[in-house]
Amino acid sequence: MKIAIISDTHGYVQGCIDALNKIEGIDIIIHLGDYTKDVKAIREAFNITVLNVKGNCDSYDFETPDDNIIEIKGKKIFATHGDLYRVKQGLNDIYYRAKELDVDVALFGHSHTSTLVEYDGVLFLNPGSPTLPRAGTSKSIGILYIDDNEVKGEIITI
Repeated sequence: MKIAIISDTHGYVQGCIDALNKIEGIDIIIHLGDYTKDVKAIREAFNITVLNVKGNCDSYDFETPDDNIIEIKGKKIFATHGDLYRVKQGLNDIYYRAKELDVDVALFGHSHTSTLVEYDGVLFLNPGSPTLPRAGTSKSIGILYIDDNEVKGEIITI
């Protein structure tokens, strides 16, 4: 299973769609918030499942959850934007939440900078931003690979 992870598109969705079109074999797309309205355009562009959570810039969206637990091929994935877990200050809060939820993967955005770390049995993946990177980083997307035995992550510069 190949899952594209995106976050922080902030209304500049066409560049993100163009980048996703260049990646072969995507089974699912997960959008981690900031702007949930971009998810509609992504769903229209791809004939696959698109899941999402809302971010701090989605305060107008009362239907999309802040967090979601997704189970794929027996693996538990915690998806959140990250603002509620202060990820700009570090991974401490999201680490403890991931351990409480007993997940295999914690996906988050918010900082616009990519992160890929495996720690204490949890893979932490922040895809960065495909449209508005920060702190001197490049535009990026995350890829999550899941098979029956393991979970792997990758950051792709676009």
